[in-house]
Amino acid sequence: MSLPLPSNRVIPVLALLALALLWSLDFVTIQPNRIAPGNALGLLAALGPAWALLLTGLLLASALLALRPQPGGHWLILAAVWLLLLQLPLSLAWSIERHIDADMPYARVGIGAGCWSLLFLLGLLLIELQQRLRLSRAWLLGIVAVLIMLLWSLIRQEWLEPLALLREYQSRRGQFAAALYSHLGLVGGAVGCSLLFGAAIALLLQRYPGAQKSSIGLLSFIQTIPSLALFGLLIAPLSYLSAQFPVLQQLNIRGIGWAPALLALIAYSLLPIVRNTCVALQAVEAGVIESARGMGMSPVQVFFQVRLPLAMPLIIEGVRVTSIQAIGLTAVAALIGAGGFGTFIFQGLGQAAMDLIILGALPIIVLALLADGLFSLLAARFSAGVRQ
Repeated sequence: MSLPLPSNRVIPVLALLALALLWSLDFVTIQPNRIAPGNALGLLAALGPAWALLLTGLLLASALLALRPQPGGHWLILAAVWLLLLQLPLSLAWSIERHIDADMPYARVGIGAGCWSLLFLLGLLLIELQQRLRLSRAWLLGIVAVLIMLLWSLIRQEWLEPLALLREYQSRRGQFAAALYSHLGLVGGAVGCSLLFGAAIALLLQRYPGAQKSSIGLLSFIQTIPSLALFGLLIAPLSYLSAQFPVLQQLNIRGIGWAPALLALIAYSLLPIVRNTCVALQAVEAGVIESARGMGMSPVQVFFQVRLPLAMPLIIEGVRVTSIQAIGLTAVAALIGAGGFGTFIFQGLGQAAMDLIILGALPIIVLALLADGLFSLLAARFSAGVRQ
C-alpha cells in the first residue's frame, strides 16, 4: 500500500491569496484621457462572468490539487499557472474590447492593483513549482519568453494599443531607447570593471592573507553607505578634477553624470566579487592541488586548469549578485543625471503618473530576472562540467 503524498501548504496559500486580491482589488482603470481621473473596475465588471469564472476556477483548482496531492499533481498545477499567465494579456485585451469604443481616441486603460498582484503571486507560484519539480532555470526563462512573444503579438495586432503603459512608451520611444543604452552601459561598465579589479584584489589577498580581513571590512563598510550619499560625496572631487584638467571635460567626466555613477557602482560591486572569489579559491581542496602538482603541472597550469575551473561556479554567483545589485542601483543614479530607467521613475513620481513609474520600473525588474536566470544557468553549466 503506497503512502499518501505530503500536502503542499505554500501553493494553496499563494493561490487563495491571489484569488482574494483578484476579487477585492481593481483589475483595470478606464481613463478618458491622461489627465482626467479614471474609473476603476473590478474583475467581474472588467471581464464579465465567463472570464472571471475561468480565472477563479484555475486558482481554486491549483489550491485543491496542492491540498490533496496526487501523482503528477504539481505538473497539473504548473499547467494551470501557465494558463493563468497566458490569460493575463488576453484578459487585458478583452477588457479593452469591452470598454473602449472607437469614438474614444484618447482613452487609456491602466493595469489595476489586482492584475499586478496576480502577476506577482503567479511568479511566486512558478518559483515554488520550479523547486518542487526540480526544474532548471531554463524552464522559467522559456515560460517568460513565450509570454513576451504573446504580448508582442497582441501589441503588433494593436489589441493593447489603448493600454496606458504602451501609450507612455509610444510617446517616449526615443527616450526609452536612450535610457536602455545608458542603463546597460552603466551596469556593464560597473560589472566589468569590478570583475577586473575584484579578481586582482582577490589574487593579492591570496598572496597576502593577513590583509584579507581588513580589506573585506573596508569593502563591507562601503556597502553600508547609502547609494545617494555616495553619489553626492563623489560630486565635489570630480567637479574639482574636471575644472583643473580640461581633458576630463572633453571626456564628459564631471561632478554629475555617468562618471560618479560608474565609480559608485564599481565601489558597491567589489564586495560580492572579492568575497566570493576568495572563498572559491580557498575552498579548493589541498589534496586536489597536490595531485595536480604531482602530475608535473606548473603553478600557472595548476591555477588555470585546476583551481579556477573548480572555483568558477562560486565566482559566477558573485557576478550574479553584483549584476542584480548594479541593475537596481543604477536607477538611483538618474538623480545625478546619469540616465537610465530611473529617469522615468522620478519623472513619474514628480507628475504623479503611475504608468510612467511602471515604465521605468518594469524594465529594471525584467533585466534583473534575466541576469539572475542567465548567470544561474552559467553557474550550473560550470558545476556540471566540474562534476564530469
